[in-house]
Amino acid sequence: MTQAHALEALIQALRRLPGVGVKSASRMAYYLLQQDREGAQLLSQALQQAATSVQHCERCHTFTESPVCSTCLDPQRDASRLCVVESPADQSAIERTDSYRGLYFVLMGALNPLDGLGPRELGLKALLERADDGVVQEVILATNFTAEGEATAHVLGEALKRRGVQVTRLARGVPIGSELEYVDLGTIAHALADRRST
Repeated sequence: MTQAHALEALIQALRRLPGVGVKSASRMAYYLLQQDREGAQLLSQALQQAATSVQHCERCHTFTESPVCSTCLDPQRDASRLCVVESPADQSAIERTDSYRGLYFVLMGALNPLDGLGPRELGLKALLERADDGVVQEVILATNFTAEGEATAHVLGEALKRRGVQVTRLARGVPIGSELEYVDLGTIAHALADRRST
């Protein structure tokens, strides 16, 4: 591979990242090669290591380097609560709040028939089996508030309710520290609908 081809291959590889276009990919490639060769080597090694050693947890499907992740193995976690999220990144966001001590089920996506993601691809059968294990008492649907996330929550919620499982959904509302005049109208409408007594 010639130098020009190697540079173009790097730019094209960086373009695979979400939200990275040609200009951003070019800027990153030139920066790494011109000003941070050591950083480029570290990035290359870290990507190679992660790509070969990170796998899905056999129980919750999050990323881990062992067959079962440390969260699923933690005896201090509340096994009666199961939080369903779309991705390991969503799980990580919930963990960073330090307010949830239950277990997880990671869907690795949301319903999207155009992309070939249906209930089977999201592991609906495995989720229902997990919810029927006799330990889980509440399933918290923490999918995103996008059209796909809402559809996913609806389909999962209906399937779980038919099995007699208590199903809850993350509340929607106005972000802490925001001013109403700058909040989008859909968020305000949902906050009004989901209001609670004080």
